[in-house]
Amino acid sequence: MCGIAGVASTLRPDPELVRRMCDVIVHRGPDGAGFHNDEHAALGMRRLAIIDVATGDQPVYSEDERVVAVFNGELYNFTELRRDLEQRGHRFRSSGDSECLVHLYEEYGTDMVHRLRGMFAFAVWDRDRQRLVLARDRVGKKPLYWRSDHASIWFGSELKSLAQDPGMPREVDPVALHHYLTYQYVPAPWSIYQDVHKLPPGHVLVWEGGEVEVSPYWRLDRSPRPVADTREEEARLRELLLEATRIRMVSERPIGAFLSGGVDSSAVVAAMAMQSSGQVKTFCIGFEDSRYDERHKARMVADRYGTDHHELVVTTKLLDILPRIAWHFDEPFADSSAIPSFYVAQLSRRHVTVALTGDGGDECFGGYQRYALMNQARRIPVMPRALAAAFIRSGAFVTRRSDAGSLSRRFGRLMQFAGEHPSRRYAGLMSCFTSEQKSAIYSDALRDRLSEVDSHRLLERLFQNSSARSDLGRVLDVDTLTYLPGDLLVKVDITSMANSLEARSPFLDHHLMEWAARLPAELNVRGSQTKLLLKRAVAPWLPRELLHYPKQGFGVPLAAWLRGELRELAHDVLTDDTARGRGLFRPSAVQDLLRQHANGVDHGSLLWALMQFELWHRAHAVPGGQVVAEARCPVPSTPT
Repeated sequence: MCGIAGVASTLRPDPELVRRMCDVIVHRGPDGAGFHNDEHAALGMRRLAIIDVATGDQPVYSEDERVVAVFNGELYNFTELRRDLEQRGHRFRSSGDSECLVHLYEEYGTDMVHRLRGMFAFAVWDRDRQRLVLARDRVGKKPLYWRSDHASIWFGSELKSLAQDPGMPREVDPVALHHYLTYQYVPAPWSIYQDVHKLPPGHVLVWEGGEVEVSPYWRLDRSPRPVADTREEEARLRELLLEATRIRMVSERPIGAFLSGGVDSSAVVAAMAMQSSGQVKTFCIGFEDSRYDERHKARMVADRYGTDHHELVVTTKLLDILPRIAWHFDEPFADSSAIPSFYVAQLSRRHVTVALTGDGGDECFGGYQRYALMNQARRIPVMPRALAAAFIRSGAFVTRRSDAGSLSRRFGRLMQFAGEHPSRRYAGLMSCFTSEQKSAIYSDALRDRLSEVDSHRLLERLFQNSSARSDLGRVLDVDTLTYLPGDLLVKVDITSMANSLEARSPFLDHHLMEWAARLPAELNVRGSQTKLLLKRAVAPWLPRELLHYPKQGFGVPLAAWLRGELRELAHDVLTDDTARGRGLFRPSAVQDLLRQHANGVDHGSLLWALMQFELWHRAHAVPGGQVVAEARCPVPSTPT
């Protein structure tokens, strides 16, 4: 596990730049650094030693040193890969997983990705062909940014690495901002900066001769398979989860688990405890507000399996933590659960170096209530086009004329929901700002610039191109391609690596995901009940009452914070001369949101998204392209 960065060029790259690119992400790898330099490539990495602590340094080389690689992640099948490669005549200098990459490239070229089981982002440099290969794991556990001017290509695990290049423009991409305000994150392949890209999950990039080619190598098959006996499916699910957990427990450093009290993290802790020779360490975050506190559920599981359980209550010292989070998130990121995620990672790192999580269980087995809503909405009869359009127009009119949170506004939104195509319905459910709200808040110049850009089309295309045969299967597919890698996995990667902690997710094992993807929809969601098969499968492992609690998520009392401790900060950063001077948003519209929220209308998510953009901008970019080391509150120039 580490962070990687580098440059390949038709010219000679600057090795000192690559050192700076790695130094700025030292939090991803505090245990060491490694570099490769030649006439056309400079590669670097920062290492967090987990496996092969003694001899696992990078970069790694082929026997003749014509192929070199740097690697971020873990290959859980590296023992089998090494054995096969040794039988083919390859010799290894180390005993870990990283060195497999160069030999796999020699054998299979870019098809090597199909043989990897794990989480990864890597760069392979072929010196003979002057060819750089970048790849990212199937679901996007590990991040990778890149930019190219054809003559050169720069890459890094974090955007702040690329920003070490003084020649990189730092102009905000208005389209990326538009998508961010819709989804609370910047979706791949965009980044918040123009001309800088994210490599999407399950994709390979090849740079050769100054040309860039990006191609996909994996997508789940969602076509349902017949199921004869649900008890056999439950047993198979347990087998797959036990195996996925077992191979993620391999570590030479202390290991534990996040335990929220939900079914997914509880099932992972149970699978760990059943396969561990020692006491499992578990970590939980709670809140003083009981509506957001799940510690009592986590304790049920901790008591059942006798874990070494640790808890922390999040208090509202947010003015201390927000600048640090803004520094670590290289792009604006408005999922407020990043706060408890940061705290649970911080708590865990005091005791362990690796933590297993329950991420992916909802996307595999239909855990969100929005899935139940979409499944039930299939009963809405298909309307003639004219009638559907009338419903949408009437609903939009009622919504515009109604107060936020009122029954009439909910009724207007329901009319729109009924008239929309299922793909559009789901895009609406996933939105933070609606199209109308964005139009109202944009400056005239920004509104004109984005008049033809429809963020909802991103999800609609994926929905319509899915191999699933049900609306439920399609939304699971869409979330796996967007919300999971763009929001959840970014949150976990950034908050864990900010604390030099490796997070592993058994539910995101691609063998388990491929099996789960073809389950008939009715095995996962029925009526308002969600995650049916998973709950039945792990019922023997968990306390009975835990299976029947409503899903809470990892929420925070955001609305209250923005009327309390964060009220002054929100007002200051959204209305001062610096914010106004950007010319992006109408000051009067922002003031209206602040005033309405203070008076009881919940605009928490909208204000939070605007705040995170502003805090990000102050932490990382100013006109003229200078990176700064502090926002309104101090942001550490190096992680603390």
